[in-house]
Amino acid sequence: MTTELFDPSVGELDLEERRSLRRVAGLSTELTDITEVEYRQLRLERVVLVGVWTEGSQDDADNSLTELSDLAKTAGSEVLEGLIQRRGRPDAATFIGRGKVDELRDVVLASGADTIICDGELSPSQLRNLEQQTKVKVVDRTALILDIFAQHAKSKEGKAQVELAQLQYLLPRLRGWGETLSRQSGGSGRGGGAGGGVGLRGPGETKLETDRRRINQRIARLRREIKGMRTVRNTKRSRRASSGVPAVAIAGYTNAGKSSLLNRLTQAGVLVEDALFATLDPTIRRAAAEDGRVYTLSDTVGFVRHLPHQIVEAFRSTLEEVAFADLVVHVVDGAHPDPEGQVSAVREVLGEVGADRITELLVINKVDSADEETILRLKRAWPDAVFVSARSGAGIEALQTAIAERLPRPAVDLRVLLPYDRGDLVARIHRTGQVVQTRHVEEGMELKVRVGEQLAAELEPFVTA
Repeated sequence: MTTELFDPSVGELDLEERRSLRRVAGLSTELTDITEVEYRQLRLERVVLVGVWTEGSQDDADNSLTELSDLAKTAGSEVLEGLIQRRGRPDAATFIGRGKVDELRDVVLASGADTIICDGELSPSQLRNLEQQTKVKVVDRTALILDIFAQHAKSKEGKAQVELAQLQYLLPRLRGWGETLSRQSGGSGRGGGAGGGVGLRGPGETKLETDRRRINQRIARLRREIKGMRTVRNTKRSRRASSGVPAVAIAGYTNAGKSSLLNRLTQAGVLVEDALFATLDPTIRRAAAEDGRVYTLSDTVGFVRHLPHQIVEAFRSTLEEVAFADLVVHVVDGAHPDPEGQVSAVREVLGEVGADRITELLVINKVDSADEETILRLKRAWPDAVFVSARSGAGIEALQTAIAERLPRPAVDLRVLLPYDRGDLVARIHRTGQVVQTRHVEEGMELKVRVGEQLAAELEPFVTA
């Protein structure tokens, strides 16, 4: 796909086009069952999506807003309209420019929407200005993703990580009792002045200050809890590393089919749903290569374009599972309109957690849903990739072979004579190493093996010439 870079110096954007709002077709939520209408109107927010197209092609801009629509639906919203404005950069005050806010307000009134979702992270002032001028709730892309994470987190660690990310996002966006912050949360203190200062702290502090203090206290507590959980995770990781069992991490764009692939490879029984961020808590399962070597497979948090930095930071201990893996199986949705963009977004996040140095195996999933032209294009772009369908099972054997070929090979060659009562060592050699040759003699089992350094040290007493 060719990308048309935005360059204002060549007059690509004329004044009218720059200031126009363009509807993106096909984003409205379709109800397949008329009996759902009354129920969904009660539980769903009715939203209008707004994006600012600053660079790239029109397809890039449409794909970004389509993804925002999928995120909104995953969060439980009903999408009514999708609008894009083309301009050099987002407006510092209102995101879309002061002249377009009234037009957006008209669309909101005409559609009956109660929420606007913007395709970007808005500053506190942009949020406040848009809400004041449109008279409806305004949510940005970051808050939307955080909301989905909050709905889907199940484990104690996952819930703590999401809450920390939400509070870090919320803290600079707190609002007081009006512009002067004059209302007090408790007693008036001495002097009765309008807002803080000497003699007005403690019970006389403003509601805004009270909220900030409580949020900072909660953030500090969550960080301590997550640090403790990280220690436990590191301990478990160290045990797996010391056992000599290779680790394979499944990473990829959200809804690319990572959990389906894990289920297909290991019968793990992980939740599979056609929704973004359906699974957040990492799942670790054991699998075996054809030659008997055992390895672990872990499913990780799905990535997305512009994944909020609060999420990356809060989920760092979870995402670091990828950084400590021996192999990253990078799953790509072959049926998506922009798989190349998905790969770039995932690799960007992998770089943030130090996983970009790990050996990567690209796996193009959903080939049963992709058109033939797309598959041929991706095969030319990524000749070493494996093409599979987790749903139908096509290509799974080739994937298992590709994983086995990329697993780290044990480094030490030995010839050992193990007594027949040391079956435990024989089992460990089969599990974490490789048996090249076996011969039964009167004293025990004579083996030619290839093992890791730690196991080689334990086998030293049994080494023969």
